[in-house]
Amino acid sequence: MILKGVFMERLSIKKYAATHKLSMFNVVKMLKSGELKSETVEESGKEVTYILIDRQEKREITKETTQGQAGLEEKVRHLEQDVAILKRELDALKMSMGIR
Repeated sequence: MILKGVFMERLSIKKYAATHKLSMFNVVKMLKSGELKSETVEESGKEVTYILIDRQEKREITKETTQGQAGLEEKVRHLEQDVAILKRELDALKMSMGIR
């Protein structure tokens, strides 16, 4: 869709909410207050509201998601190391108590 010479992408309210980690209620409030650009289209006899996002905002969302995933992967590695240390300590404790 072309709007004022800028390429706009359409996202459903549900998709926008999931992408931005918001509730659908908050997204609807943002739409009603005018914080978000939207477009209402009639599909199969129903009015469907889409949120319009320009390319720059889409890049920022992708960048945030990528950084978030990298951070989560680092946390998972750290937690795996902690679990391995705790397992060794538990085994040592069991050995000292004669349980094993």
